[in-house]
Amino acid sequence: MIAGIGVDVVDVVRFGEQLRRAPALRERLFAPAERELSTRSLAARFAAKEAVAKALGAPAGMNWQDCRVVPDADGAPQIEVVGTVAQVAERRGAVRWHLSLSHDGDIATAMVVAEKA
Repeated sequence: MIAGIGVDVVDVVRFGEQLRRAPALRERLFAPAERELSTRSLAARFAAKEAVAKALGAPAGMNWQDCRVVPDADGAPQIEVVGTVAQVAERRGAVRWHLSLSHDGDIATAMVVAEKA
């Protein structure tokens, strides 16, 4: 059963410009382990975080750093939620995440499915 679905698209160049104009944005949006990645990778991760928020109904009060994209044992990207995002996911019944990331030119996309038990 599905708890929610979210999709997001990010313009990599524009996102990079925002990070350069507002350096504190990198720290607000990304966990320490994510911050040193390339702009292209950060744009895809931001798209994933936005897609997670949409899948959960975009409630206020979620901390962006509480949603992370981490590699599984084979290197495939997976969603990891902690703190505020994990609390919202629990209320919505979301126990498993499915993530697809893609790049096409200067566009990063993410699709997330939050699955109920």
